[in-house]
Amino acid sequence: MIAVPEYAVKAMDMLEKAGYEAYCVGGCVRDSLLGKEPDDWDICTSATPDEMKRVFADCRTIETGIKHGTLTVIIDRNPMEITTFRTEREYSLHRRPIDVSFIRDLTGDLSRRDLTINAMCCSKKGAIVDKFGGEADISAKLIRCVGDPVQRFEEDALRILRALRFASVLGFEIEEKTAAALIEKRQLLEYISGERIYSELKKLLCGKNVTRVLIDYKEVFAAIMPEIEPCFGFDQHNHHHCYDVWEHIAVSVGNCRPDPRIRLAMLFHDIGKPAMARFDEDGTGHFKGHPIKSAEMLTEIFDRFRSDNATITYVRNLVVEHDNRIPVARKNVKRFMAKHDYDFFMDYLEVRRADTIAQSDYMRAEKLAELDQLAMIAIGINSENACLKLTDLAVDGKDMISLGMSGRQIGAMLQRLLDLVVDDKLENDRKVLLEYAKERLR
Repeated sequence: MIAVPEYAVKAMDMLEKAGYEAYCVGGCVRDSLLGKEPDDWDICTSATPDEMKRVFADCRTIETGIKHGTLTVIIDRNPMEITTFRTEREYSLHRRPIDVSFIRDLTGDLSRRDLTINAMCCSKKGAIVDKFGGEADISAKLIRCVGDPVQRFEEDALRILRALRFASVLGFEIEEKTAAALIEKRQLLEYISGERIYSELKKLLCGKNVTRVLIDYKEVFAAIMPEIEPCFGFDQHNHHHCYDVWEHIAVSVGNCRPDPRIRLAMLFHDIGKPAMARFDEDGTGHFKGHPIKSAEMLTEIFDRFRSDNATITYVRNLVVEHDNRIPVARKNVKRFMAKHDYDFFMDYLEVRRADTIAQSDYMRAEKLAELDQLAMIAIGINSENACLKLTDLAVDGKDMISLGMSGRQIGAMLQRLLDLVVDDKLENDRKVLLEYAKERLR
């Protein structure tokens, strides 16, 4: 039995009193069986859109997708999407149904859904209705399509990434026929918009089973990011590494916290290695310049995904810096933090840590110890509220003008003062800074 919230019970009560069937459906049922708190509660019903509008005439409603049978109803300030039982025939460009027919049959409605774990519903009292074995698949930790997986993916290619996303997030295996079908039909993803692919990819990357999914279904990821294919099986021939480039990437993604920006950085941090590989006479591999190459490649991928500029900039900077092994010294940490900021520095350390753990055990302990030392220095600098930016200086442009400076001279002097303060060669004290500036004018 599932505990259905009161506002959803009220909505189903109203539909049932008017003579219609109504059930909570999809993700809310799945998440409840997994012991998770659902983000929202969706309802399916035998009532047509016009019948729904009459039932909820006294409630606030929004006709979000009324053409396809969906009405958003707000009860006790809680919005719910309520959708008419329907079937879908003929899909346009492997994504959207051309024809939607409203029906009165619950089984017919559930049969159009993507995965068995998303095709369950429950009554207002919490009794589960499971026509396709979703509850058994949850127990077995399996991702399985409803019906014929080839047909499901032909209808809507985005379901390929949804299946991978649920496998990653839930830590489930993908059932054999479903797995074979999504690999077979992976090229259909070319019909899916970059925005939708990007949305699924970010959720997938933050799953607990992401490493396994990236490795087992690499061909699918190459269908949406062909730039990564040279990484498959590319032996690094270096004692610092024990994986090929793609395996190293996949392991490193799973080594950091599930923050989309961090995990995107790990996904792309080494994709430029095959293009930059150079080998010594003894066969040892070197990859000088690969961070810049990787950053260039990820920028093109992000453009296709129509990512926001802030994310592109942040992830790109992490990738550019990921192989920057700054010496363990206060001035080096301060310079880095002055270039970026404290939060970025801590993310940079996490990227380097994830990268290191995905390498061989050669000098791993020493590398990780250095990262811990850098973190302690950064924490100390941050706790001091150290001067790292021009706005932190005890003097400003007006002070430089009062000394007789003008134009570019002002900015150059302020930058010089900041560099000296960051390097701990001058104290960030107004009197000290003004005295230095005066002497430089003489």
